[in-house]
Amino acid sequence: MNVTAEKLIELGAYFSIVHHIKGRIRLRVSPKIKEHKHHVGIEDIEALPARINGIKSIKINKIIGSVTVEYDHHVFPDHLWENLVKGKELDEIIAIIDTLVKEIV
Repeated sequence: MNVTAEKLIELGAYFSIVHHIKGRIRLRVSPKIKEHKHHVGIEDIEALPARINGIKSIKINKIIGSVTVEYDHHVFPDHLWENLVKGKELDEIIAIIDTLVKEIV
C-alpha cells in the first residue's frame, strides 16, 4: 500500500480508541477492515514507522484485534488521534501527515 494521508483517513474509520496516554495509543480494529476496498495487510501497517516521521513503533495483536502505536506527541498532538477515529477536522490531519511522509526510494 502506498501511504497517503487520504488512505490513512479512510482506515481511521475502522479503529476505536481503547487506551491513550501521551505518546502511546492502543486502538481496537474492526473486523470490517477486511472489507475495505483497498487491501491493507499487517505488513502495510507495520511499515508505517519507516514511512511516517513521528511514528516510533507499531505493535499488532492479531488475537484481540488491536494496534498499539508509539508516537512523538510533539509531532502528533493527542487530539489528532481522536479526530482521526471520529472523522473530524480531517484537513488538519491530512496536512500534518503529508508533511511527515518519508520519501521511499
